[in-house]
Amino acid sequence: MRAQFVLSEIGVGLRRNLTMTFAVIVSVALSLALFGASLLMSDQVSTMKGYWYDKVNVSVFLCNKSDAESDPNCAKGAVTDDQKKQILADLDKMSVVEKVTYESQDQAYKHYKEQFGDSPLAASLTPDQMQESYRIKLKDPEKYQVVATAFDGRDGVQSVQDQKGILDNLFGLLNGMNWAARAVMALMLVVALMLIVNTVRVSAFSRRRETGIMRLVGASGFYIQAPFIMEAAVAGLIGGGVACAFLVVSRYFIIDHGLALSEKLNLINFIGWDAVLTKLPLILATSLLMPALAAFFALRKYLKV
Repeated sequence: MRAQFVLSEIGVGLRRNLTMTFAVIVSVALSLALFGASLLMSDQVSTMKGYWYDKVNVSVFLCNKSDAESDPNCAKGAVTDDQKKQILADLDKMSVVEKVTYESQDQAYKHYKEQFGDSPLAASLTPDQMQESYRIKLKDPEKYQVVATAFDGRDGVQSVQDQKGILDNLFGLLNGMNWAARAVMALMLVVALMLIVNTVRVSAFSRRRETGIMRLVGASGFYIQAPFIMEAAVAGLIGGGVACAFLVVSRYFIIDHGLALSEKLNLINFIGWDAVLTKLPLILATSLLMPALAAFFALRKYLKV
């Protein structure tokens, strides 16, 4: 009987404050959708880091005849065979180096033509203008500076380049976007909490007579508070369900039937469905507990029981 009364009171409260309940559902859905999206964005960045950092190389570019005439780093002339042998020997001795691959001028020219064959500059280049290089695979991509310190400014070395630095700029942009999403999420959570508190206050005010009667007949504080708390929890849970549906639909259409099918993005390792599905219980739990706790503390102040 008591459970039936509480459930009936929940239905009454939701109907009386229909517009505010709808506002709570929308704000909770938006804030938790942003919350889930920010978590997935963090997973995506981590996945991309693990995928790309495992493939990046450090390149030691060697001086050629053209560099000897124009580049201060190659003022002592083009690299000699002895210098190349010594550089390779020193690389092999370094504990941070996993693998060293030599790229000749002809190979560099071939790769350049494959990637930039349509550019006007490609037609004017010749193999002897390209640079020989050592492509170094590190055991730990974070240890680039060890190689740079050892070979920067060395005779025969034109420059040492780390592909990780290029990726860091991209990941910095993605992390910045993620923090912006979290800031908007925090703002939406504040809005949702304010709406929940106001909805509970209005609901409590509209039923102050029933509450007074219940207090007079000796109803417990929790029994009086339960309908209000559960109203907020139900509205929040509906919002959480909408947020979960939004994330699932977004993953399906944006990644599975959008980005993943693009030929330009086929080298990006996108997060899988497991990353999405593991976030849904957290979102649902948050959507249930957050409104319930907000309602509980609001009732302590505005409902004298």
